[in-house]
Amino acid sequence: AVLLGAPMGVLIARSDIPGRHVLWILHAFPMFLPPFLLALGWFQLFGQTGMLGGAITAQLLFSEFGLITLLVLIFTPIVSSLVALAVLGIDASLEEVARTIAQPRHVIMRILLPATRPALVLAAVVVFALTISELGVPMFLRVDVFPAAVFARLGGTSYAPGEAFALALPLLPVTLGLLAIERRFAGARAFAVAGLRGMSRSPLPLGRWRLMLSAAAWFVAIAGALPIGALALRAATGGGFASVSQWLGRAPWTSLSTSVVAATLICAVSLVLGHAVARRARGALILDAIALLAFVTPASVLGVGLIAVWIGPATRALYGSVAILIIGFIARYTIVGIRAATAVILQSPVHLEEAAAVAGAGFWRRLTRIILPANLRGLTATWLLALIFCLRDFETAVLYYPPGREPLPVRIFTLEANGPGSVVAALALIQVLLTAIVLGAGMLIVKRPRHP
Repeated sequence: AVLLGAPMGVLIARSDIPGRHVLWILHAFPMFLPPFLLALGWFQLFGQTGMLGGAITAQLLFSEFGLITLLVLIFTPIVSSLVALAVLGIDASLEEVARTIAQPRHVIMRILLPATRPALVLAAVVVFALTISELGVPMFLRVDVFPAAVFARLGGTSYAPGEAFALALPLLPVTLGLLAIERRFAGARAFAVAGLRGMSRSPLPLGRWRLMLSAAAWFVAIAGALPIGALALRAATGGGFASVSQWLGRAPWTSLSTSVVAATLICAVSLVLGHAVARRARGALILDAIALLAFVTPASVLGVGLIAVWIGPATRALYGSVAILIIGFIARYTIVGIRAATAVILQSPVHLEEAAAVAGAGFWRRLTRIILPANLRGLTATWLLALIFCLRDFETAVLYYPPGREPLPVRIFTLEANGPGSVVAALALIQVLLTAIVLGAGMLIVKRPRHP
């Protein structure tokens, strides 16, 4: 994913590829969906009875080769988007000076790519963490992975939480290693402020390579979005939309309501902690590291821990309700809000806060009267980003969702084995639609011009 995503990110951000704004949207959208939904789409294409499938393609798909290929396609947009944002955040003067004395390829290799190293390290850590936590895709493709062994001890007739906890222990050193790598090679440098203003600069001309690189970039983007089209075709031709209401249950409402509450609480916490990190407050980086540790911890380990903490007699009422889903979302995705809020607050002038402090305003008054209003649009985007991550969650929620109140991704996964294929495809498109609505609202907020 890094090898494919790094050049893709530079091409999106700074090259003269035609339609690169649309290319970025098309390329990035699938990363906001539960990965196993995209695996379902690839099955509709290359499964035994798929549109382009046969015995050979099915054998390749249901193998370790198929698993790696799908996860590369699914997670490459994470790398390319982080690299693109890092490139757009580079000081324009460095690039302009280099362009006066060097060819575009040297500017890319000597200026742009080296400057994105913290973003590349962060992207590699995120992709590794998501891959080692991934449960839906390998279970769907029938490939044995470690999280599936933990999951098997938490469901069905083989329920053995003690064994699940023991199996999760070897993953803890991996988690600590990921945290150490991020702290050493990215850390505070990953808070670099980036914005879409950089796309207004004069793009780097690709010259004779423009046609070939444009075709390659659009091929990667279309390939990533292809399974969504396959799901739409399967649902439309199989009558899935006509029957979908009988299978929905309360899953969409559970997904949306728990995600909204969790995202709101994440945003509130992130406003305080993101401000502390941005202003280098004492202990802020320690709290940031703890939040990052929860994110890079494999979902199976985090799920086992949440079960152990909340299944006791005093908290059993919470564990048996949708509150446990909200708690799990907050535990895993608070770092998403902190990092986004940090980047937003870094863009606001600190002298406004300093002037208010000199005038006698306390911290909470400065927070609500200055920091919040000055960064309201960016914090709203932070809320929407946290909402997206909660909506797409499957790996943690499937471990402890309350009976009859499963989120939509869990509902789709449980119906995949025994439900009608066209209905499952229609349910997947409802998840796609929910995600698209949230992302569309976010883009409108980010692009809305400021009023003087």
